[in-house]
Amino acid sequence: MALAVRTKYEFFGPPGATAIVFGLPVLLWTLFFGCNDVSGCPAPALLSPRDLTWAKLKSEIPWPENGVRGFVSWEVTFWTFAYYFLSLVLHRVMPAQEVVGTKLRDSGRPLTYRFNAFNASVVQLIACAFGTYLQGADFVVWKFMTDNYLQLLTTNILLAYAISIWVYAKSFSVKPGNPELRELAQGGHTGNVIYDFYIGRELNPRVTWPFFGEIDVKTFLEMRPGLTGWILLNCANIAKQYRNYGFVSDSILFTTAVQAYYVLEGQYMETGILTMMDITTDGLGFMLTFGDIAWLPFLYSTQTRYLSTYPVTLGPAGLAIVSAVFATGLYIFRSSNSQKNLFRRDPNHPSVKNLSYIQTKRGTRLLTAGWWGMSRHINYFGDWLQASPFSLPTGIAGYMILPAGSAVAEAGATMVDGRQVIQGAARGWGMLFTYLYVVYFAVLLIHREGRDDVACSEKYGEDWEKYKKAVKYKILPFMPLRQNHAQDPRPSPIGQPMLLYQLPKVTRKVEYNDPESMMRTYSDKATDSGNTVGRAFCANCGSPVRGDSSKFPGFLIVPVGCLDGSDADKADLRPTAEYFCLSKAAWLPGLEGTEKVDLGPAMNYS
Repeated sequence: MALAVRTKYEFFGPPGATAIVFGLPVLLWTLFFGCNDVSGCPAPALLSPRDLTWAKLKSEIPWPENGVRGFVSWEVTFWTFAYYFLSLVLHRVMPAQEVVGTKLRDSGRPLTYRFNAFNASVVQLIACAFGTYLQGADFVVWKFMTDNYLQLLTTNILLAYAISIWVYAKSFSVKPGNPELRELAQGGHTGNVIYDFYIGRELNPRVTWPFFGEIDVKTFLEMRPGLTGWILLNCANIAKQYRNYGFVSDSILFTTAVQAYYVLEGQYMETGILTMMDITTDGLGFMLTFGDIAWLPFLYSTQTRYLSTYPVTLGPAGLAIVSAVFATGLYIFRSSNSQKNLFRRDPNHPSVKNLSYIQTKRGTRLLTAGWWGMSRHINYFGDWLQASPFSLPTGIAGYMILPAGSAVAEAGATMVDGRQVIQGAARGWGMLFTYLYVVYFAVLLIHREGRDDVACSEKYGEDWEKYKKAVKYKILPFMPLRQNHAQDPRPSPIGQPMLLYQLPKVTRKVEYNDPESMMRTYSDKATDSGNTVGRAFCANCGSPVRGDSSKFPGFLIVPVGCLDGSDADKADLRPTAEYFCLSKAAWLPGLEGTEKVDLGPAMNYS
């Protein structure tokens, strides 16, 4: 009798997939109606749930006159398709970088990708800048986007469904053996229709059209229409704020600027996506399609949509704070990724050659020092930190819109048509809308870390367990203690914690000479190791021995080998020494300049 194979589901399996497929579009519509330019953010009726009626709520939101049929229009559908057609044309005609991706699992052969998203975005933004120069805030593109926001949102949602259905149906034509370099995603063909539709069945669906050539659908959607559309929506909201008030606030300019930088830098470094889980592991289904062309541009632009109706002035101090947060996050994100990529490409580079690592049986080296000694996904922390200023300029969000001529005691903003915008009872409640992105992004990164952990555990086996013992923290970085008698959070080779003692801020030559312990000794001649702490143990049995130095109080003396048992003659005595650099916050490998020292009659320090 055959044993049943248990399918490994993510996102709470088919029930979770069903909830996401049908629930997230509703959430986007709810965000649009709930935070609006008709009555407030949130709509005042939502603040009094006991008295809430559909008729009352409908009067306070931009509900179409013809009801649900007004969610779409032929005009908006036409121009949406024209936008995607333009993206395809630019993909074909703009100068591009041809890049070979990672090898496919089944065939062992890679696919070739065409990247020029950055060039395409620059062309579109220059064209819109020229249009703004000619027509100002009334530029036809900006007015069209803000006046038809609901219809644009709905059209992209429906397009996401259509593409997802198409790639799902197309996936059943994948032939065994991968003769066409097509294969199914490992987790995307469980046999459950709704789950496979959501998670993505085919790994790398492609289509070949006349003139356009071969198009990788997943990378096209990942890097083009949604990301560029995010910037365009933000620019449209800036124009809307100017039409509403006759000025542009520093908060909306800052938010648009940092988000545009985030997008354009990502597109400029477009080749980096080839090693991301989205490309190497996940199939193309509703999850990625909806996320790329509907969720990303319309959720991520919520902050500028809010600021277009309620302008917030940050001032020099506020700008300095949010800029510092963004710069810090950006530095952590880019520096950590650069360090990892450099280590992979050139492990002997001076900036990374002294970083410790775990050599896996697969041949891969896992960094355990530098940025990657702080946490396993320090880049995720940087990514979230640099994204938090997207929401911070909205402050303690929430506003109410009062008719022109209303007598109000609270200071607020007055639109050019006379309407008053104050915070009132809505203060704080608007954060449910403007900070949703930051919360969602944190959940996304935490979930992704979990997926990475499972994938790496399957990939590296026991080496991954060793790595997790060496790097204890997942995302939030561990800040090394710089006080005496700090306990090393990592277990020693025999499972007991080892003690660290801080040395004076000079590198000392240390010699361990104890023939009775049959110990081999080394002298540290390095001059750039910083403030170091010595750690030594027997490579054969992993036994550490601790003592104290009368000459250098607080220094860790580790004469190893004396715990190798009574049969010392047969013991393979290869003691090792490691040094922890407090300035670099990392365990260092064997330092250059160390040399073997002959055994002497006693311990000697110089």
